[in-house]
Amino acid sequence: MKLPLRGLRGRLLVAFVLVAALATLTTGALTFREARTGVLQQSQDAVIKRLRYHVNAIAVGISYPPSPADLEWVAREVARAEPAQNWRVLATYGELRATSTPQDGFTELTPAMRSAVAGRRAAVFQRVSTDGHSSLVVGLPVTFGTPAEHPASGVAVFLTVPQTGEQGYVDALVTAIGRAVVPALGLAVLLALLAARGVLRPVRELRRATRSIAEGHLDTRLAVNGSDELADLSHTFNETAAALEESVAELRRMEARARRFVADVSHELRTPLAAMSAVTDILDEDAAGLTPDTATAVRLISGETVKLARLVDDLMEISRFDAGAAGLQLDDLDLAESLRRTLASRGWLDTVDTRLPPPGELRARVDPRRLDVVVANLVGNALRHGERPVQLRLYAQETPSADGSGRVVIEVLDSGPGIPADVLPYVFDRFYKSDTARTRTEGSGLGLSITAENVRLHGGTVRAVNRAEGGAAFVVEIPLRYEVPGRRGES
Repeated sequence: MKLPLRGLRGRLLVAFVLVAALATLTTGALTFREARTGVLQQSQDAVIKRLRYHVNAIAVGISYPPSPADLEWVAREVARAEPAQNWRVLATYGELRATSTPQDGFTELTPAMRSAVAGRRAAVFQRVSTDGHSSLVVGLPVTFGTPAEHPASGVAVFLTVPQTGEQGYVDALVTAIGRAVVPALGLAVLLALLAARGVLRPVRELRRATRSIAEGHLDTRLAVNGSDELADLSHTFNETAAALEESVAELRRMEARARRFVADVSHELRTPLAAMSAVTDILDEDAAGLTPDTATAVRLISGETVKLARLVDDLMEISRFDAGAAGLQLDDLDLAESLRRTLASRGWLDTVDTRLPPPGELRARVDPRRLDVVVANLVGNALRHGERPVQLRLYAQETPSADGSGRVVIEVLDSGPGIPADVLPYVFDRFYKSDTARTRTEGSGLGLSITAENVRLHGGTVRAVNRAEGGAAFVVEIPLRYEVPGRRGES
C-alpha cells in the first residue's frame, strides 16, 4: 500500500506546513520577546525613576554618618512613598542595614549586586524569581549635592518590587500568541492544500496523458498554460507525442504495405504453382521411363515445388493473422477422435504413441481445421527434429485456470536431445533457425508460428519446455468452453 506521505502531494503538504509552522513560531517568538522586553523595560524605567525621585527627596534629611535609626527612617520613608506598589526597601551603610519591614531578610539581594552599587553612582537593577514569582530588585547609591562635588555617601537604598502585573501581561501575551498560532497553522494547511493542488494538477494531467498514450491513444495532447517549467514540460510532452504518433503511423503504413506485398505475392504465386504442381505430378508418373539424371532432376523439381506451395500457403495464412482476418468456425468436437483423424490422415497412427481418453469423454468447442493444423505441426516438428518414440497426450486440466474455466491440455513429447536453452524463447518466432548455418529446412519455418496463432485464436496458450528425462515437450492449453467474441467466420 502506498503511504500518504510518500507521494508528491503529501511531501508538498508537509513542506508547506513545516515552513508555515516555522515562520509562525519564529514570528510569535520574536513578537513575544520584543513585547516582553518592552513591558519589563517600561516597568523597570518607571520604578527606577520613582525610586531616584524619592531617594533624592529624603537624602537631605540624612545625617552623616547615618545611625541605624537614620537608615530605618530612610527605608520606611521610601516604602511609604509608594504604598500601592508593595515596595520592600533596604537601606545600608557599611555593615549597618535597616529594612522597611521588620524581620525582612531581603534574600533577593545578592553580594554581586551590593558590590555593583558600592562601586558606582548609577542605579543597578536585577530581576529575580523566587518560588515562581518574579521581582525587580533595584539598588541606588545616595549622593549629596552634585556628583562632581560629592561622591557617593556610602548609603545605598535597595528596592524589591513584585512584578505581578507585568507577569500577567506576559502570560496574557503568551496566551494570545498561542491562540494566534493555531489559526495560522490551519490557514497554512489550507494554503498548502491549494498550492499542492495547483502544482499537482499539471502532473496529474501528464500522468493521465501518459497512460492514455500507453493504451494506444497516440493523439492525446496536453493543454499548455503559462510559461513556467510545467508548461515547458507539457509542450515537450506534446512534441514527443506528435513525433511518436507520426513514427507509429509510418510503421503501421510500412507494416500494412508489407502485409499487402506478402499477400499479393502469395496470391500471384498460387496460379503458376498450381500449374507447376500439375506438370510435376505428370513428370513424377513418367520418371521411371526417363534417364537417371533426368529422373533425379524431375524428382528434385517436384519436391521443391511442393515445398514452395506449402510456403505460399503458410504465408497466406500468416498474412490473414496479421491483417486480423483470421477467424474461427467453432464446432462441438470429440477431441480424442479429432486427434486420431489428424494422425490417420498423415499416416502417423503407427508412428506416434497416443494417450487419449475414451471416445466421447472429452469434448470442447473448437475449430476443427485449426486444431488439425496445431496437432499436425507439433507432431510433424517432433518427428523431424526430435527422436522417437513421439507421444501425443490429451487430458483435462485438473486445476481450474485463473478465470475459473476448465482447460484441455494437449502434449506432444519426443525423445530427442531437447531444445537448447538459448533457443527456447524463440521457437515460435517466424523463420527462426537455431543453427544459422542451416539455410535449408524441410519445412517453411512458419509452422510453429502458425500453431501459436491458432492456439491464441482459441484463447489458449502454447509453450515449449525440455523434459527432465530428456526430449522436448510442447504443451497446448485450450479452454473447454470458449466463446469467441465478435464474428465466427473467416474472411
